[in-house]
Amino acid sequence: MSEVVIPLAHGTDDEELGWQERALCAQTDPEAFFPEKGGSTREAKKVCRACEVRTECLEYALQHDERFGIWGGLSERERRKLKRQAV
Repeated sequence: MSEVVIPLAHGTDDEELGWQERALCAQTDPEAFFPEKGGSTREAKKVCRACEVRTECLEYALQHDERFGIWGGLSERERRKLKRQAV
């Protein structure tokens, strides 16, 4: 079983991404966070709901335009909708 690795951006302060070390997804099966098209997101979202760094994760995904996977408890579609509503 491999762990979820979120790539660090060049020039990014390590403290800024320290939340990743506390993320529950890093201790879980990464397959759940990147389901096949049409696959269930239920398990990943359940982990996210209990995660103390959910907000930081979602902010990261929105700032870096993450297009795949569950981030901060939201799917790609949910993040796109959130971004459209914010404009």
